[in-house]
Amino acid sequence: MTEIPPLNSLRAFDAAGRRLSFRSAADELGVTQGAVAQQVRQLEAHLDVVLFERVPKGLMFTSVGRSFHNRIAEVFADLRSATAELKPEPNKVLISVTPTFAAKWLIPNLPDFTAAHPNIDLRIMATEKVSSFHSDGINLAVRQGSPPFGASLYVTLLFKQSLIAVAAPKHADMGDSPLDAKTLAKKPKVHDTHDRWPSYLAHLGVQEQSPRHLRMSQTSLAVDAAIAGQGVALVSRFLVAHDLEAGRLVEVGNAWDTGGNDFYVLMPRSAKNNESVVNVMTWLTARSAEDT
Repeated sequence: MTEIPPLNSLRAFDAAGRRLSFRSAADELGVTQGAVAQQVRQLEAHLDVVLFERVPKGLMFTSVGRSFHNRIAEVFADLRSATAELKPEPNKVLISVTPTFAAKWLIPNLPDFTAAHPNIDLRIMATEKVSSFHSDGINLAVRQGSPPFGASLYVTLLFKQSLIAVAAPKHADMGDSPLDAKTLAKKPKVHDTHDRWPSYLAHLGVQEQSPRHLRMSQTSLAVDAAIAGQGVALVSRFLVAHDLEAGRLVEVGNAWDTGGNDFYVLMPRSAKNNESVVNVMTWLTARSAEDT
């Protein structure tokens, strides 16, 4: 096993490499310039390579030194980040949501949240993967599914899953909206990864007759494609409320309440005494009730 160089030497090298100056690195680390230079010389001796060229205005990397510093700087950045996450930040709340929920509902409503809770540092983790309350350090999560989600969680319904077909006004055949089922079946379709069009058309009692299909990896992209006039998208009503109100989209197909697979906000029971987390959960439920 390769012996790891002394940590103090690596810290001195990291600082000197970021600043290309022993003096500036010494100021950052709270030691003397000579101490930093000595630690770097010890590291060079340990590795048997030259990491810096000493030039009149400071330091210049050797090719080996630059490559090594890139790796070392990443390691120290990760250490600083991991340490920062352990420090208690009572006003910080990290919420895990899907990119679509973030883009189409949460972010448009952030001005309302900020006005109500200006002292809460709300951080959004937008990801398709299921985040862990423990390992990812999240405080709240919005999940789509059906209870139960676990005895260790408080669970509150945000939105029932009510799907509607939407399109740009030019696809709406204005004057006949929503469209009749046979006309809708013939319209170009925009699909997301859930691909609920076959079930929706079966619910209407018609078969797909579209001449063109566009498939997107996220619901938010399907919505954007519909706004751009690329076809009809099938989405949860609350996700396009702002676009319907602004006239970017119109509803062209009757709502379909699928039953189950609704949207919930989850909070660990251990967070019940965290005022900031509770306030965010309360705001989410109150704001969703207004939209509903």
